[in-house]
Amino acid sequence: MMKINKIREMSSPDLEKELGELKTELFKLKFSLATNGLENTSKIKEVRRDIAKINTVLTERKIAEAKA
Repeated sequence: MMKINKIREMSSPDLEKELGELKTELFKLKFSLATNGLENTSKIKEVRRDIAKINTVLTERKIAEAKA
């Protein structure tokens, strides 16, 4: 699980890249769950929360740019 402070320190291109990787990981986890191969189902929840944190930071940055 990523900490919000670590996410805020990352640049926007890095966040976009990390977001893509997390979405791919989430897809793989859901696929494993559907095929009964996933033992740790809480991992899906962690990945979803990390995606939400990154989206939140990116949105905050877009709002700050619009105000500037």
